[in-house]
Amino acid sequence: MNNDGNASQPRIGERTARTGVWFVGARGSVATTAVAGCAAVTAGLHAPTGMATETPPFDGTGLPALTSLVFGGHDTAHCPLPKRAEHLTEAGVLPHGLAPAVRGELRAADEEIRPGGPLPDDPRGDDELIADFAADLISFRERNALARVVVVNLSSTEPLPAPDAERLPPSSLYAAAAVRAGCPHVNFTPSTGLRTPALTDAAAAAGLPHAGRDGKTGQTLLRAVLAPMFVQRALHVRAWSGTNLLGGGDGAALADPAAAAAKNAGKERVLTEALGHTPQGEVHIDDVPALGDWKTAWDHVAFEGFLGTRMVLQTIWQGCDSALAAPLVLDLARLVARAHEAGLSGPLPELGFYFKDPDGGPAGLPEQFTALLSFADRLREAR
Repeated sequence: MNNDGNASQPRIGERTARTGVWFVGARGSVATTAVAGCAAVTAGLHAPTGMATETPPFDGTGLPALTSLVFGGHDTAHCPLPKRAEHLTEAGVLPHGLAPAVRGELRAADEEIRPGGPLPDDPRGDDELIADFAADLISFRERNALARVVVVNLSSTEPLPAPDAERLPPSSLYAAAAVRAGCPHVNFTPSTGLRTPALTDAAAAAGLPHAGRDGKTGQTLLRAVLAPMFVQRALHVRAWSGTNLLGGGDGAALADPAAAAAKNAGKERVLTEALGHTPQGEVHIDDVPALGDWKTAWDHVAFEGFLGTRMVLQTIWQGCDSALAAPLVLDLARLVARAHEAGLSGPLPELGFYFKDPDGGPAGLPEQFTALLSFADRLREAR
């Protein structure tokens, strides 16, 4: 549903050619919510709440219509999307009645999911894995007569690779496959993905746009708003500490200290760049399986005002991770697809609005939103 209530009608300037969206982690909570949500919006069952691309500033930019998106992906999990949607309904992530209403769309997307990897004892080396993943992408594009395919990494956070690692991390294998298949890439996770010199150069040589990394959905979103406020009011931040309680697959993955360190790097970058210094304090992540897809984030900010008066700001953010992330994923897939159509290549710092650790650009959310609107104008002019 568009903001004017015409659910099945493309927004002004949208194209009708079909665009593929290939999720790495296609049977996870975020991917399932994105597929179900896209179907619900296009059927007029729900409004596109949370999707910036469905607001007036993006009219006439030529974004692919939501009705034109075709979903597929890689995953090592086996639970079919219709069943996964039922689980998310039981957890309160999806509204009751939605899963059966969009069962056909979920089933169609599930039929396009291919085995991921590498699995334990997988005999394939890196180049063979990349070749197999790229073949899946090319087959998906040709079988569905798609204008292009955008690969979006939604898999669990992985630890940063060791400097002397002999093999690429899984996120980079999928990213390399995207480049080999000629597909734009979005890294919605803190994992390495394209951020190796060889892969970044390969993407640029192939003329492919890419965006990342680590979607900004909750605690860091608040930090990107609040940190510039302190700077603009000339208030000195002494310390900024935080705690995250979360469950689900993300909570389990981030129970690994190395994976948590990769996640926290983006959170710390936002503060350092926005404040101009790194305040005292750390972010702690606790895995609480009972919370499932829901998370709670606390921040404690110690700052000084006039005459050195010491004060404190505390925030609490409670949200559903998949419901926060899914509209951003759909936005990014459409924006990067349109960038590819417009002939743009390389990193897209204008999409930093969506990321904790973007490819350049400002750190504050207001400035990032201004850059995003300028990017919309750029896409509009490229038509």
